Amino acid sequence: MAAEEKRGTRLFMVESSPHVGGDLTTPRVMLDVLIALAPATLVALWFFKMYAVVLVVSCVAGAAFAEVLANRLMHRSNSLGDLSAVVTGIILAFCLPPNFPFYFAFMGGAVSTGIGKMVFGGLGANIFNPAMVGRAFLTACFGTMMTTWTVPGTTQVIGSPEAIEYGVAHGLEAITQATPMGLVKQVLKSGGDDPEKLKTLVALMPRMCLGSVGGSLGETSAIAILLGGGWMLLRRTITWHIPVGVVLGALAFALPAWLVSPAAVPNPGIHILGGAMLFGAFIIATDPVTCPLSAKGRLIFGVGVGILTMLIRILGGYPEGVMYAVLLMNALTPFLDQWTKAKPLGLEGNSNA
Repeated sequence: MAAEEKRGTRLFMVESSPHVGGDLTTPRVMLDVLIALAPATLVALWFFKMYAVVLVVSCVAGAAFAEVLANRLMHRSNSLGDLSAVVTGIILAFCLPPNFPFYFAFMGGAVSTGIGKMVFGGLGANIFNPAMVGRAFLTACFGTMMTTWTVPGTTQVIGSPEAIEYGVAHGLEAITQATPMGLVKQVLKSGGDDPEKLKTLVALMPRMCLGSVGGSLGETSAIAILLGGGWMLLRRTITWHIPVGVVLGALAFALPAWLVSPAAVPNPGIHILGGAMLFGAFIIATDPVTCPLSAKGRLIFGVGVGILTMLIRILGGYPEGVMYAVLLMNALTPFLDQWTKAKPLGLEGNSNA
């Protein structure tokens, strides 16, 4: 009997999230995420050169510093070995403009881990995605810097050969220009009176797949993000519910708007490939700590992220909305867990349950 009770205790012991089954450990899961980020990292290094190195190092250093400091203040053992601070720092760096100052990036990494995770008790206890907390902080503090975009390689200027010649002649290190999502916002504001920008956006779609467009450090290449997402699906680090939900939610909002007014609203493919949509669907929204536990809850969560993102992009004042959409849905995660949790076996229809 004692042996059976002991086995039962082991079988039904529940620890704090993230809940990882099988022989996987938290460092192993985080390592899978780092491997998934490798293609986007290589693309960022290719197109943004030292800007990418400086941002990634700064954000990771800030996140690690905050975690070490918080553990010391709380008299807890060092937790850097779980690699969550490294993952948080890289994800934050991938959400920043390439030419963002490194000292502010360090500050953002510290806020991501310190405020977004450690004040809640550490990994598994945080309510909101730490990297998105850091990005929200930086957006609120340094709005202009967070919306200044460097053209990849300084030569991929959209429709402006003169700018290339000027940059080469004057030895400029970088040229800034609107991102595809910035152009989308300009098209929406024009109400269909600027067909040339709409044609430019359609022509940009192949480059949005490769990554040779302006944007945040790790969000410009759809192919690189899909490769990383495919790895995590293959490893079962994530499930398909949130990525599919995000895309379906975005299409549910963007497709009718485009069908009603194709001259004023860019086609949904631009919204899916552009900005942080795919990066958010596979990397950000799938954070195991801040997303629902059930498959149904995750699907609803993903649909909510997609709809809210498109609501902000099309009707709101910001060209991008993934960050706000993820944070809002993070706040709803406890409700989704309660609403979609499985009923205990044998209690279905029991009036006394």
